[in-house]
Amino acid sequence: MSKVGKKTIQIPSGVTVSIEGRVVKVSGPKGSLELNTKGHVKIEVKDNEIIVSPKNEKETHYQGLYRTLTNNLVIGVTEGFTKKLEFIGIGYKASVQGGNLVLNVGYSHPVTVKKVEGIEFSVSENVIMVSGIDNVLVGDVAAKIRAVRPPEPYKGKGIRYQGEYIIRKQAKAAAA
Repeated sequence: MSKVGKKTIQIPSGVTVSIEGRVVKVSGPKGSLELNTKGHVKIEVKDNEIIVSPKNEKETHYQGLYRTLTNNLVIGVTEGFTKKLEFIGIGYKASVQGGNLVLNVGYSHPVTVKKVEGIEFSVSENVIMVSGIDNVLVGDVAAKIRAVRPPEPYKGKGIRYQGEYIIRKQAKAAAA
């Protein structure tokens, strides 16, 4: 049995949880999300808590996964999720235009990241903030932004997650 899966999830005030067959629906002040458990686990709501238990003894490895995914639904509709990316490089700029994120990161043309439903972009100095209620979607969009110009190991230029450490390489030494 999973240590994570055994923990119950507290339902905060203002959040409603409904279970319809295999689908868990969570709605709160920031919006509503749903999760399809595909029948791997049994989810119950008792005394303002969500309890995730394995459907049978062979599928106990899904318990911790679906407990975490369900907890992310509850956190998402109450607080939301944010990923911060920083861009480093001379002349690198980012701006939000009409909901789309426009990146000038050393290419001959600006790169536009289209607005995704449920995701908001904001830029301050050299930090791009991607925020929304769905943790998976926020992480996916942040990874796509990072992929536009991944950090390179020689000068450290590029787009990286805030706090990410890039192992730097030594440049080629001049011939003696």
